[in-house]
Amino acid sequence: MREFDLSPLYRSAIGFDRLANMLDNASRNDNQPSFPPYNIELMGENEYRITMAVAGFENDELNIQSESGSLTVTGQKKEVPQDRQYLYQGIAARNFERRFQLADHVKVVTASMENGLLHIDLIREIPEAMKPRQIQIQ
Repeated sequence: MREFDLSPLYRSAIGFDRLANMLDNASRNDNQPSFPPYNIELMGENEYRITMAVAGFENDELNIQSESGSLTVTGQKKEVPQDRQYLYQGIAARNFERRFQLADHVKVVTASMENGLLHIDLIREIPEAMKPRQIQIQ
């Protein structure tokens, strides 16, 4: 990703520092690991779904935490029994941590596991005070 100099934005715009920080952080997150693979879907006008391929993980080995505009999904694999001997192990059994930045007013609604896929449903709920309103002319 290209490096952008955001200092002019800091000098001339007030209140956009959070946007500049998000752009700066996004340019630095290129080194995030690629495991586990995931999709981000637009399900409706204000509905999203993150689907992660977490084959081999059980529900109690996964943790989903949403905090101040950030969603973190971690997988902590339990110890593999020593009596197993793999000739080939193609299914990844490593721990992971995946972070997603959430826009304002986006919150996690549900999480479910189906056929080795973790589905996290999100919704954007814009407060009533921020929605457009019609002004009557008197």
